[in-house]
Amino acid sequence: MSDETERHRQDNRSPALHFEMVRRKPAGTLAGIVTDICGYREIRPGHFRIVEYASLTVPLVISFAEAFAIGLGHTPSDNDRYASFAAGLYAGPVMIESFGAACCVQVNFTPLGARRFFGLPMSELRDRMVGLDDALGLDGMALRERLGEASDWDARFDIAECFIASRLAEANALSPEIAWAYRTVIASGGRTRIAALAGEIGWSRKHLAAKFTDAIGIGPKTLSRIVRFNCALSLSKQQDDDWAGIAADCGYADQAHLVREFRQLAGETPTGLAASM
Repeated sequence: MSDETERHRQDNRSPALHFEMVRRKPAGTLAGIVTDICGYREIRPGHFRIVEYASLTVPLVISFAEAFAIGLGHTPSDNDRYASFAAGLYAGPVMIESFGAACCVQVNFTPLGARRFFGLPMSELRDRMVGLDDALGLDGMALRERLGEASDWDARFDIAECFIASRLAEANALSPEIAWAYRTVIASGGRTRIAALAGEIGWSRKHLAAKFTDAIGIGPKTLSRIVRFNCALSLSKQQDDDWAGIAADCGYADQAHLVREFRQLAGETPTGLAASM
């Protein structure tokens, strides 16, 4: 096991735990492109459900076993089964169900990194899951075969990192204006005014929104909402039930504004979400 690989192994003797997860931070050359690479394997049968809230992660999931059931903003049905796929940004809760036989590698990209890696407008992945063959073509299918044949998680992670690096070597550079605007929104905690961003670049707000959506998958206003939401979610773990204070600290107009955003981005009220975590 490499020093960069962190293992989170679940003990299958405990009835409460049902999976093995192995996580690696990417090589330095992939910094800003990939946040982490995970290996996931379920080790006992069952029907398991998790909810992921609006985030800035663009996942590439490569499965070697049973598909997941995934619903964007709703409980998944039998028609919502996905094995190997890429998913764009979604400004809402994602319900994920598995059935005790899942096994996959998941590469988590930043929005800017995903645009370079996939080499297509991220608006094409927004609010949807796209099959591996459509997202990466024959190269993606060959990658899945190589990963499936690898002997352990470390070998799989090495293969994935090399594949990503080779694609990036041929990728087009990002628009410097969009990269600057994205990082400015992140650094400001989602408080930067969109008109100010556009003015600094010398674009109209409409032009900025169109270019931003093409590159990131969402517009700068939606990006700001997700950044503020995740800031509030993080603060809630430190400031128990002080929702008025959290709203003020994260740039919401008032507590009612925060509650509305939590309902849309997490599918829960702040207190309901805190109780479930």
